[in-house]
Amino acid sequence: MTQTSHNRPADDRLIVALDVPDVLQALAIAQQLGDSVSFYKIGLGMLTGGGLALANELKGELGKRIFLDMKFFDIPATVEAAVRGVSRFDLDFLTVHGDPHVVRAAREGAAGSDLKILAVTILTALDRADLDTAMIVPGDMADIVVERAARAFEAGADGVIASPHEAARIRALPQAKGKLIVTPGVPPLGSASNDQKRIATPGDAVRHGADHIVVGRPIWAATDPFAAVQAVLAELARV
Repeated sequence: MTQTSHNRPADDRLIVALDVPDVLQALAIAQQLGDSVSFYKIGLGMLTGGGLALANELKGELGKRIFLDMKFFDIPATVEAAVRGVSRFDLDFLTVHGDPHVVRAAREGAAGSDLKILAVTILTALDRADLDTAMIVPGDMADIVVERAARAFEAGADGVIASPHEAARIRALPQAKGKLIVTPGVPPLGSASNDQKRIATPGDAVRHGADHIVVGRPIWAATDPFAAVQAVLAELARV
């Protein structure tokens, strides 16, 4: 049975990540959350399990906004072609890696559509030790994230993906005027952080400059997902 948000209306600052094993489970969650959620994220893990079909159903049948989290990274011609294909689905957000050549190609692919290109700065599941292992340039993590964000904006990104800890500095960039900041893996108050390393609560993220926060497991794995959404919406309403 579908529950509706008789407590709090949907707030599209909240994006619920449907990082579940299959489309049927994802649809069941969307039906359970009903009108309380207006924005969903579909990630790479769902792609081979019918992710694009799910995106179309949530968008076309249920009127939801869709964030397709594919994190494209390839040579420019391939990125442009891939994004052009995605842009035909009338979705809202798409992620690509924040390297300027990738962002420029993605912008070309999205030309003529309303698809927003969001650049990944550094994955929020990574820390400085992970960057060292990957031979990424030395330096402070936050400084690197902010510099990558600035370069992505200059290359034409509509927004960036970044942790709440860098959001305030990114928002202060001259290049960030009119741009989006989306913070993933944000656990509600009192929940586990799971595999994220650079985190804050939903309220903190928005106060630091985020336009949207992404919450997944703490909602869909909760004993009562609808109640979990209401708790996040209540926290956002206080900001």
